[in-house]
Amino acid sequence: MSTVVLEVRSLADTLADAARAMKSGRGDGEARIGFASPELLWQVLTAKRWELLKALCGAGPVSIREAARRVGRDVKAVHGDVTALLDAGVLCRSPDGKIEFPFDAVKVEFILQAA
Repeated sequence: MSTVVLEVRSLADTLADAARAMKSGRGDGEARIGFASPELLWQVLTAKRWELLKALCGAGPVSIREAARRVGRDVKAVHGDVTALLDAGVLCRSPDGKIEFPFDAVKVEFILQAA
């Protein structure tokens, strides 16, 4: 099972982990996408985009029109959500231009601490 971890962490921590993985030649088996703050994470991962990810999980490559049909939304609105998720690295494009959520699972990690 391939899992993507959406996490809140600094760019320095993310780059340090990537450097360690490249040096050792192996990762931990999970793809990781870091966000600078919880607010940025929730700005990218809105309720409508989460619904879209659920509809695309395990679906393989689909057109934006098909993705919109699956969630019962307007193609133009879904296109905007797809663009944001592509920019964040959560979705990818297949060679034929379709969109794909290439993971079997999503894990969201962050810690809320007292100021």
